[in-house]
Amino acid sequence: QVQLVESGGGLVQPGGSLRLSCAAFGFSLEYYAIGWFRQAPGKEREGVSCISSEDAVYTTDADSVKDRFTISRDNTRNVVYLQMNSLKPEDTAVYYCAAEFSSTWCGLDSADFSSWGQGTQVTVSS
Repeated sequence: QVQLVESGGGLVQPGGSLRLSCAAFGFSLEYYAIGWFRQAPGKEREGVSCISSEDAVYTTDADSVKDRFTISRDNTRNVVYLQMNSLKPEDTAVYYCAAEFSSTWCGLDSADFSSWGQGTQVTVSS
């Protein structure tokens, strides 16, 4: 059974940092493209960053995310991370990770990912 579990969300002040984790159970992340997505209240889900099975990375240009967020993977732990620095109130959302079997592909269209985690809440507020 394929399962993804996100963790690491919480309440943080503006300017703070969080590291989200996406742990895989039942399969090896090593052969999958992994994407991080977020959905704020009243807004559509949007792609944040992805990493391919060959560690190619693509991060959205929106909201200066590319300058603040870093995606990485640890295949020995079967985990993908999203390091988020200089957090802003507009980063508040539920963050989801998603997986899709792939050798080289990486993208930020949620329709391209077939396995999803349950999400972790990130709230940036003073």
